Amino acid sequence: MTQLPEHVKAAILCGPVPKMRQFRNLPVDKLTRAEKVILFAERHLRIPDGEHVGQPIKLDAFQEAWLRAVLDNPNGTRLAILSIARRNGKSFLLAVLILAVLVGPLAEPNITCASAANSRDQASLVFRMMHQMIQQSPDIAAVTHVTPSSKEIRGLPLNTTYYAMSAEAKTGHGRSLKYIVLDESGQIRGPSSEYTEMLRTSQGSYSDSLFATISTQAPSDADYLSIMIDDATRSQDIHTVCHLYTSPKELDLLDPKGMIASNPGLGVFRSKSDLVNQLTQAKRLPAMQAGSENLLLNRRVAQEHLFLSPQVWKLNRAAPDLEVFRNNPVSVGVDLSARNDLTAAVAAAVDSETGHVHLLPFVFCPTQGIEERSRRDRAPYAAWVNTGEMHTCGGASMDYQQISEKLRDLFSDLGIEPATIEFDRWRIDDFKRACQETGFAQSAIWNSVGQGYKEQGPRCDTFLSLCLEGKIHHGNHPLLNMAASNAIATMDPAGATKLDKSLATQRIDPLVAAVAAVYPVSEGANGLGSDLGWWVG
Repeated sequence: MTQLPEHVKAAILCGPVPKMRQFRNLPVDKLTRAEKVILFAERHLRIPDGEHVGQPIKLDAFQEAWLRAVLDNPNGTRLAILSIARRNGKSFLLAVLILAVLVGPLAEPNITCASAANSRDQASLVFRMMHQMIQQSPDIAAVTHVTPSSKEIRGLPLNTTYYAMSAEAKTGHGRSLKYIVLDESGQIRGPSSEYTEMLRTSQGSYSDSLFATISTQAPSDADYLSIMIDDATRSQDIHTVCHLYTSPKELDLLDPKGMIASNPGLGVFRSKSDLVNQLTQAKRLPAMQAGSENLLLNRRVAQEHLFLSPQVWKLNRAAPDLEVFRNNPVSVGVDLSARNDLTAAVAAAVDSETGHVHLLPFVFCPTQGIEERSRRDRAPYAAWVNTGEMHTCGGASMDYQQISEKLRDLFSDLGIEPATIEFDRWRIDDFKRACQETGFAQSAIWNSVGQGYKEQGPRCDTFLSLCLEGKIHHGNHPLLNMAASNAIATMDPAGATKLDKSLATQRIDPLVAAVAAVYPVSEGANGLGSDLGWWVG
């Protein structure tokens, strides 16, 4: 047995720890599935491009470890994840795996496999790599038929088939796929997509199918790949393998330990001098740092245009205390959004002893078409309705009468009385009229909040400052989490920021309402919080 390198061992989050051994002189009947694939690559495949083009392939230790964990898992592997920084032989490893399925030791009669990606360009990368390998390997070329126009490759001995598929081309529907490799799943924004759902359901004909993805990390906790990695880490499912190569956040960008921890192909697939040059530039230019951490060090870091980083939001996950709302002034931020989208009302109150601001969100959506909205917004609205974390109202569109009635009843049941309502002027007359008719917030002061930088800048700054200090209690409410993970702030020349709904990948209405609600009750609002001292609960 040979020892696993420390950086490889540290990357194993889920799945069996692979046993590395000297196997190249063993008879075929003594080899594992992974060892047969490794020998297939070394003996039959050639390096497709670069300075070593045409030379026999030699897999690196991290690639061999991942293949062993996936293919030699005694429980069988249904989901395999490998997350590494850019330019570490990702497409190379995918190409080897798929060719092993087509004409190598994993081939079975008449099976179909595919590589998938979000874009046509990304989908073509693995196909191009496979095609180049076949061209450089005469014995493989003799048993395959390549159709470049449709990005299809057939294995002639067992009638196996490979397709390159992309979400843009909407390919893959109706196919039964035993092996799927999803390339760069970190680019998928939101918790899921119609395309990934189609890919997973296409494997329903097989009890031993394999869904694999190799990708750089997504920037947000709420994105598809992040959710998969976190679930694998928590569940420790015996049918899942997850290897994550990432630089620890406490290390400096140029720390050699962090470079090898996130770039296991350093010096082989990845140029060390190029990596150092790019990270050095990122240290000089702060605007580049977040993107460089994500792509070059494989850290889950929000890009610079995100309003809140996942790390900062996590600092504030403490649960709200209802007594804070009952014993202190309460401000309610309202974001009505469009008639057929989400309406959010978020209550905020500050604990006079600690200065911490507690949040209670109430989010509404139309009753009809909730499944369609879930697919469109890539969010499990129906599940949140079932758990009471979201409320339905009206039919196909919002009914402000029902919303105001529901808010009246919810606030009454909780023993909370709003002191102020902070609102955007859009459609507020309809909502205010409904509140008057139903008796919600009758004693509250209604404050109009402009949506320009002048009015939004102080509110965004106050909310962000409180978050940085860990003084927001959002209780991990899923709709606030969704909004915080996707909210993008734009900046004017003076440095003032505001949230921009048009740039967000998912709905951010709950966070918009929260930002509006927090400002009047917080200590950072130039004394506005103390101005509510007249209020008696």
